[in-house]
Amino acid sequence: MTQPPLQTDRSIRVLYSAEQIQKRVREMGLELARDFDGLRPLFVGVLKGACMFQCDLARAVPFDVELDFLAVSSYGAGTTSSGHVQLIMDLRSDIQGRHVVLCEGVVDSGASVQFILDLLRSRGAASIKVATLLDKVPCRRIPVPVDYAGWRIGSEFVIGYGMDHDERYRNLPYVGVVEEA
Repeated sequence: MTQPPLQTDRSIRVLYSAEQIQKRVREMGLELARDFDGLRPLFVGVLKGACMFQCDLARAVPFDVELDFLAVSSYGAGTTSSGHVQLIMDLRSDIQGRHVVLCEGVVDSGASVQFILDLLRSRGAASIKVATLLDKVPCRRIPVPVDYAGWRIGSEFVIGYGMDHDERYRNLPYVGVVEEA
């Protein structure tokens, strides 16, 4: 069942449809099921951009997972990473000895992911794998591992499916790019 398009005041080019996202996330769930067979990983979602991806990915794996969340900030109201990362909200779970899947909506400069990986390692995670819907390889300033990627994209600023522009467009069922007038 296809959802009706949301009304926006901007022209948005669809990069990945809701159906494409659903299919790719299911495939990623099968990859995770193969790699985490017999384990009960903790899916750590980076709020707010990864919320939809994390939940859909958790539903796509055929085993019990635990969910937790943290929030960092590096964008502010802009469309490019400032490079300065700060922790806004911390995990509630003790991750000592846990296998962690870090869920991101988009990996951009690498600064936020590196910050979070350092934090999780300092807390004794048994292993950490990075899963992202979108990997913006051309924007990478800090080399970080991306173990599971939905798609590799260019430098365009993306919205929808949890990702925003100044807190707008998160509820779009697809990933799009705002077209400049």
